[in-house]
Amino acid sequence: MGRFIGGVAMARASWRVLRADRELLIFPAASFLITILVSIGFLVPFWASGHLADLEAGQIDPVMIVVGFLYYLTVYTVVIFCNVAVVAGALIRLEGGDATIGDGFGAAFDRLPAIIGYAAIAATVGILLRSIAERTGLLGRLVLGGLGIAWSLATFLVAPVLVVEGVGPLRAIVRSSSLLRTTWGEQVAGNFGIGLVFGLLSVLALVAGVAAYVVVVDISDYAAAMVVIAVIVVIAALALMSTTLQAILTASVYRYAATGEGSGMFPAAVIQDAFGSPRDS
Repeated sequence: MGRFIGGVAMARASWRVLRADRELLIFPAASFLITILVSIGFLVPFWASGHLADLEAGQIDPVMIVVGFLYYLTVYTVVIFCNVAVVAGALIRLEGGDATIGDGFGAAFDRLPAIIGYAAIAATVGILLRSIAERTGLLGRLVLGGLGIAWSLATFLVAPVLVVEGVGPLRAIVRSSSLLRTTWGEQVAGNFGIGLVFGLLSVLALVAGVAAYVVVVDISDYAAAMVVIAVIVVIAALALMSTTLQAILTASVYRYAATGEGSGMFPAAVIQDAFGSPRDS
């Protein structure tokens, strides 16, 4: 319960940062929209060439593998690029500055080669884990799920490391893992209050939407459609805010892990309460 309360406190502290710099929401929104466009750009030619039908039939050739990897690489690059941008903006705010959209995108463009390199690594890991999972039984999937969690934890601080320290992708992964292990270790897995809070809000929105739909569906098809659209918009907005707050959290955790300091909006005590007291390496 103490960790849950600490996680909620971190969500509230992240929310204060977001309220001060609402433009940080633009970066995850851009990531979402560009990812949709990229997916359409890959899917339409893939479908027109007949490869999609071959894939559904279980027929995979080298061209499909290459195209699949390029798709993963492009999507990962877009997502990581926008994540680096929002982290850069959050770090400026935590240092007492007033971040702009240009500051975030500028920082991301400055680190573009490293972002692409890290995206290639992340895409390769993702494809390998997914490929192996599809060929193993339940036990294998559980093991691979654990490896996926370990990878997520090890790369938790990659974005701020890329922004602040200017290292390459491999060094960023090593540095991220080192900072996380030194400061909180295994405790981090159960302390993401932001995801829990917004997950609950999304469930509540869905339940309320279903209830409203049941009430109005026999009265008006138009009203029922409006309820469905409203639920989709609310859940999408919650997901957008959650993603942004997670990036702010990442920036704050990195700042505390690297310097041992908090900030006016994100006191060190809040992070310590949520993740446990820092440990010596």
